[in-house]
Amino acid sequence: MQVNNRFRWLLAILLVVGLIATACGDDDDGASTDDAASDDGDAASDDVAPLRVAIVAPSASNDLAFTQSMVDGVANMTADVDVDITDGTFIVEDAAAAIRGYAEDGFDLVVAHGSQYGGPLQEIAPEFPNVAFAWGTAADNFGLENVFAYTVRADEGGFVNGTIAAALNESGVIGVVGPIEVGDAKLYVDGFVNGVASVDPAIEVNVNYIESFSDVALAAEAATAHIANDADVLTGTAQMVVGATGVAQESGVAWFGTQSNQTALGEEIVVASQVYHWEVLLDEIVAAVQAGESGSVLIATLANGGLEIEFNDAFGLAEVVKADAEAIAVGIADGSISTGVE
Repeated sequence: MQVNNRFRWLLAILLVVGLIATACGDDDDGASTDDAASDDGDAASDDVAPLRVAIVAPSASNDLAFTQSMVDGVANMTADVDVDITDGTFIVEDAAAAIRGYAEDGFDLVVAHGSQYGGPLQEIAPEFPNVAFAWGTAADNFGLENVFAYTVRADEGGFVNGTIAAALNESGVIGVVGPIEVGDAKLYVDGFVNGVASVDPAIEVNVNYIESFSDVALAAEAATAHIANDADVLTGTAQMVVGATGVAQESGVAWFGTQSNQTALGEEIVVASQVYHWEVLLDEIVAAVQAGESGSVLIATLANGGLEIEFNDAFGLAEVVKADAEAIAVGIADGSISTGVE
């Protein structure tokens, strides 16, 4: 009987506690129910799987140039993403194998970050209609519903960089280390040259295309030749520029970057960088896929935020020069200033 009495006593306590809890719930006018619904919503939100995004790129993920611009872009996407990267696939056959492998694994978006990957992508994409593909820099999606092409008006930031370079130049000579005369590399170089000329057409801008995106030693040789020819400002594009910036740093020559923020290549020499914000276009691609829209061509510009001029504060650029450059960027964005590049 003693055990039963204790049980009855415990049961009575539990009933009292239950009544108190119920009364508190009534005083909150249903707040407990709302909180539960909110918790259920949070749980449902937590259950949403991140978007699986793959990147196949020709150079190192941390090259401070072409590949890193895309790695940073995916990291800055609005959507929650789970990223896998295959870099260093300059050989097209290796890249094609990686692209196919990601598609077979059911990734939501496969980014083929290299114009040389167009051929294999055109064959692979139709086999995987439920996978979205993006490739660039290019302006052709082959008419395929699941392929989005992306490119960039690199001449815009190139023009801005050129105007700043002209303002800094004292020797009357500026050097450009280009890779291969195609795509966004050519656009950047042409825009830069025109930017310099818009400020002072008397400045000699020497352009040397080394016919390689990756030959660091050749880029260093080209930079050395420019400096020997009295260039006191340099610029260039592609992953090989680490060779050129090394020479520029040794000689104390100003450098202008593009594709990624290149301040880390020399805080004392890097003036500004045109940065590709691919996340602007990637977010558009994801939204289009979710809306059931077909593939299209997207272009990064100063106007849509896909391009941005990022200054290196450590360089100590005069505020008036910086302000002029920012005004020119605004003018290009609103169409009142032309880069002169078709």
